[in-house]
Amino acid sequence: MTATTGDVWLPFPPGEIDGLPGSFRYRQWDGEDTFPADPADCVFYVTPYMKSQEVTLRPLARMPALRVVQTLTAGIDHVLPGLGDLRPGVRLCNARGVHEASTAELALTLVLASLRGIPGMVRGQDREEWRGGFYDALADRSVLIVGYGAIGAAVEDRLVPFECGPVTRVARSARTAPHGPVHALADLPGLLPDADVVVLTTPLTEDTQGLVDGAFLGRMKDGALLVNVSRGPVVDTEALLAELESGRLRAALDVTDPEPLPAGHPLWHAPNLLITPHVGGSSSAFEPRAKRLLARQLTRFAAGEEVRNTVLIKD
Repeated sequence: MTATTGDVWLPFPPGEIDGLPGSFRYRQWDGEDTFPADPADCVFYVTPYMKSQEVTLRPLARMPALRVVQTLTAGIDHVLPGLGDLRPGVRLCNARGVHEASTAELALTLVLASLRGIPGMVRGQDREEWRGGFYDALADRSVLIVGYGAIGAAVEDRLVPFECGPVTRVARSARTAPHGPVHALADLPGLLPDADVVVLTTPLTEDTQGLVDGAFLGRMKDGALLVNVSRGPVVDTEALLAELESGRLRAALDVTDPEPLPAGHPLWHAPNLLITPHVGGSSSAFEPRAKRLLARQLTRFAAGEEVRNTVLIKD
């Protein structure tokens, strides 16, 4: 893969990214109505961050010279519908290495805040109420991580100092990881009843859409906590609402279905639920890590080396 000329579209000002190879023409585009140059000259397209799917896909059909699509997200589901517009051989790369720390931090924040009753205490502070009593700890609690990739492993790294109980790992297929064995998705029904906390870090695929349905939730133990920092459609919203309203389960969601969650939606006022507005990767750690990734990827691309983080190659 060699490309030493052509346009590179970036969502950041090129001058803010150290180490970019000098052979390309850099165009800044972060989803504005007007394109920065002719899309036909683009060979490397870095998609805008946290923009709509419509915006992200808009230039693709007009990029016949494109060689690489680089997302700044861990998931690539928002780009897949545009692959039909690309010629064979185009590589789609994700942002592995950019979001693990931030997303894992938020996952731990949601777990701890939910178990220790922090949302209720904040509401109590607003009302000048002293809400003392005993609350659940993470210590000694069993944790099940569903979707054990880079983010799932980062979550487990951060669980270690909290002296939680056993951590069980689940991914698409069984394997062995540095922290221990990883179970296959097919093993989930037998693993769910033993988990006090279930953390979802799985990508959104045909296999995981609606994975957390009524049957999944029904196998979770009474009082268990579900934490979703993956994608909203992994969870069946109606099934989750039923469990929350019954008081049997608790949940903390950084992602929802639908998203953004509209005013008046019943999730806003569901009991035993903490919601954050899809901010898992949106932290101060994002931009410097994203810029380092882009410099590395473009240096490899200019040198004719394979870019990293390739999720698929258009056939």
